[in-house]
Amino acid sequence: MLSRPARFRRDLHRIPELDFDLPETTAYLTNVLSTLPCEVFSPDGHGVCAWFDAGKAESVAFRSDMDALPIREMNEVDFVSTHPGKMHACGHDGHMAMALELAHAVAEVRERLTKNVLIVFQPAEETTGGAQLIVKSGVFTEKNVKAIYGFHLWPDLPKGTVSSRPGPLLARSNEITADFEGKSTHIAKSEDGADALLAAARFVTAADRMLGQLRAEEGPWCTLKFGRLETGTVRNAIAARGHLEGSLRVFSDTAFEKAWGWLHDIADEITKNLGVKITLTRSEGYPPVINDEALFADALEKVPGLGTLEKPLLIAEDFAFYQKALPGLFMLLGTGTGIPLHSDRFNFDESVLEAGVEIYKKLLPLA
Repeated sequence: MLSRPARFRRDLHRIPELDFDLPETTAYLTNVLSTLPCEVFSPDGHGVCAWFDAGKAESVAFRSDMDALPIREMNEVDFVSTHPGKMHACGHDGHMAMALELAHAVAEVRERLTKNVLIVFQPAEETTGGAQLIVKSGVFTEKNVKAIYGFHLWPDLPKGTVSSRPGPLLARSNEITADFEGKSTHIAKSEDGADALLAAARFVTAADRMLGQLRAEEGPWCTLKFGRLETGTVRNAIAARGHLEGSLRVFSDTAFEKAWGWLHDIADEITKNLGVKITLTRSEGYPPVINDEALFADALEKVPGLGTLEKPLLIAEDFAFYQKALPGLFMLLGTGTGIPLHSDRFNFDESVLEAGVEIYKKLLPLA
């Protein structure tokens, strides 16, 4: 017989939806939560909140994301996605299932709560950072929320184990684009041109050297890598244009601004030497996930077996927007499968959800 979290997960897995377009998902969540002694509302017109008012002055929050990915599912299971080309391939169905089960647990201990509890289901984690809209709604100020907790399923950790770390956990991620505008000539008259291909090559080489300096000053986990370069038309003509795409991942806004300034210095030097105009652009990206040290220390006392990661990870997560507004603790819950996130065969043993709920319950503010 399926556990309740497993049933929640499978129901939600069948109806994956994207970004802010989540009508079936929000209807399912609202229907389940409406049976509990809580106020169910949307703070931003997209998310769903469950508010357990214990009549206390302060509150704590727990967060789940809701959106899926534009991926065709290849799993052969009886709860496979019923929405072609969409799949819960990042575990958000599991995150919602844990949060729904937590809501049931809160209902059972409501009279023992020393703080009110807010459970947040947010849209658009995979796309534009739906957490920002939840923060901007003012719900955390209105409910006087003093801390927020969240999970992510993690295939590379043993099944049912949980790990995190104080301070930096996940990276600030910004996509970096460089466009090069030179002048094409035949290679026999290269001195009359402005070589966009050479400029791009020098830019990549200089940026790699810069990375060494950045790691020396800001920590060894920062990275800047380029994965795509387009330039040139034929072998015997100087390239007039180039287009370079990469990603910068660091663990503080200070480190990002430093690196961004250095990239402009590199571009200016290459322009001066080669006469190629370089335009740098960046995505808005997500801030780094920085765990509150006091919350982590408290969790170490309350959660048996909570592991401490030796180093932060270079992935990004919009839970970071909550942590810019209030203290937060983000944790990784192992599935033990090794199946990568965003894989069209992503799946996990649903018993890990019960382990996650037990951890959430230990973090509840109880007398």
